[in-house]
Formats: sequence, C-alpha cells, structure tokens
Amino acid sequence: MDHGAPIVHDVFGISWLDFNLSNVFMIIVTSLIVFVLSVLGARKLQMKPTGAQNVMEWILDFVKGIVNDTMDWKTGKLFLPLALTLFTYILVGNMLGVITNGVYNGDVWWKSPTADPGITLTLAAMVILLSHFYGIKLRGGKEYVKDYFRPLPFLFPIKLIEEFANTLTLGLRLFGNLYAGEVLLSLLVGLTMTGVWGFIGGAIPFLAWQGFSIFIGGIQAFIFTMLSMVYISHKVSEEH
Repeated sequence: MDHGAPIVHDVFGISWLDFNLSNVFMIIVTSLIVFVLSVLGARKLQMKPTGAQNVMEWILDFVKGIVNDTMDWKTGKLFLPLALTLFTYILVGNMLGVITNGVYNGDVWWKSPTADPGITLTLAAMVILLSHFYGIKLRGGKEYVKDYFRPLPFLFPIKLIEEFANTLTLGLRLFGNLYAGEVLLSLLVGLTMTGVWGFIGGAIPFLAWQGFSIFIGGIQAFIFTMLSMVYISHKVSEEH
C-alpha cells in the first residue's frame, strides 16, 4: 500500500520551503485533543476524581514520578509542565495512527504525527535547546561552559558530538518505532483485502499487532519524556 503525502511546494515563493499538509493537520488535531483532555480534567475538580480528572491525575502522578527519578524535586518541579506536555502530546500522537490511517486521493492525511522524522527531530531539538537554555539560566554561563571541559579538557570535542548524537537518537528512536508499526499495519490491512484467505490470514495478526502498537506507543512516550528530563538534568544539576 504505497501512498504519498499532500505536500505543497515553494510556499511563499521560496524554492526550498515545502509544507506537508498532513503533518500540519495532525499536529493541530493532536494539540486540540491534548487541550480538550486538559480542560476536561481540570474543569470541575473533585476530592474524589472521576472520569477525565481521574485520568489526568493518574498521568500527572506518573509524569511526576519520571521527573523525581531524574532530578531533585526542587529543580524538577520547574520542568513538570514541560514533561507533562511532552508525555501527553506524544502519547496522543502515537495513538492516532494506531487507531486508523486516512487516505484521500492517494495521499495519507490521517496518521501519527510522530511517525514523521521532521516532527520527532523538531521535538528532540526543542528539548536539547531548552536543556542548554536552562543550564545557562540556572547555573550561569561560566559553570555551563566548564562542564564541557570536565573531567578532562580533551573531552570537549566528544561532548560536542554527543549533543548532536542526543538530538538524533532522541528523535529518530521515536520516529523509527512509530513508522515501522504503521507500515506493518498498512501491509496487514492490504493483506485482508486480497480475498477470504487473505482476510483470515491478515485479520488476526492485524489485531495482535495493533494491540502491541498501543503498548509500544505508550512505552515510546515514556522513554522520550524520561530521556528529555535526563538531558535537562545533566545541564541544570550541579552533580551528574
């Protein structure tokens, strides 16, 4: 099942500026879902939470545990909103492509936004840039620079390479897992449309892989959030 993407070329007359309309659409959809869940979870707060409030409080406690495991709470509470946003956004984004894929005129419009390397690498770059920003803000520029020469000065080039490697691995890990899962789901859907025996041979693996993809989507949201907090912790903590 080979489908393309709805790409607009030469945006604003700039030859190198292209927009993938599917990515833009799915980013908006994911953001709206996260926003609605957050509003529903905080709209009518109760001592005994139910419904959306119960779900959001569970997610908040889970993400708070991630932050506590990576840095001390005095510093970590500053990054709890970021961690919560990353986790919920990536989790929702991962689930959208597992539920279904939408194809119109041969182009895929509905998919997981996190199955695109441009989006995952952008999220990773944002995290790395924030880690540098808060490293300078909380510890000062002098201490921030000194970290690149500790414990030995000749490690400076290696630490620079590590910064680029962290961005690539953080973004590509998420993309690779989601993209591979969506490709396999698409192949299994194609198999179920080849006839009775194809449907029988493809339906059961499709349902099994869909369930596994939900698990993988949750795990990848956890891993991305945890590693983000680890990278930030390395920049803002005195000891690491």
